[in-house]
Amino acid sequence: MNGRIEPRSGTAFELNAGDELVVIDPMGGQVADLLAVTRGDVREMLSSGRTLDYAERIYLTTGDRLYSNRSNVMLEIVHDDVGRHDFLLTPCSEATFRLCYENEPPHRGCHGNLAAALAPYGIEDDAIPVAFNCFMNVPVDGQTGWFKVLPPLSKAGDTIRFRAAIDLIIGLTACSAPASNGGSFKPIDWRIVRAAEV
Repeated sequence: MNGRIEPRSGTAFELNAGDELVVIDPMGGQVADLLAVTRGDVREMLSSGRTLDYAERIYLTTGDRLYSNRSNVMLEIVHDDVGRHDFLLTPCSEATFRLCYENEPPHRGCHGNLAAALAPYGIEDDAIPVAFNCFMNVPVDGQTGWFKVLPPLSKAGDTIRFRAAIDLIIGLTACSAPASNGGSFKPIDWRIVRAAEV
């Protein structure tokens, strides 16, 4: 099973325990916001705070696990071509464009795209937490704590691959924020490898 997310849009789909999700940057330099929700109880969602607390670092890569707000493992990163992703910044939203961009037309952003894609699963707009921002490049100054949003390091065809620990609903976007994507907007591809094929 595979698909393409057109620029500045999003989708949602189910991922079974043991399945692997491959997120692909087909053209390079494009961020994808990823959100995981427990299928059996949509109040259990991906948690940046729990994950970073347990990892004891902010840059996650192969071998790292992504935890829920209930401290359950949701996903494990099993392959990573890039090694730089963000788990600090919230999905861009209408407010992001209003408060952070002076000359950009309004857009609902990744938050709005995730909310629309996940609504059929009963997930409400206000419930959407910080997503795992695949390929997003946010270096942090170790002395001051100031951060910058720089163009992604991903090249055309680069991937990050996750294995599901439990049955999940996945929300995934092709990010809409100009700064996150080096000023351009491109698609994101995805592929599910079923557990029997792994």
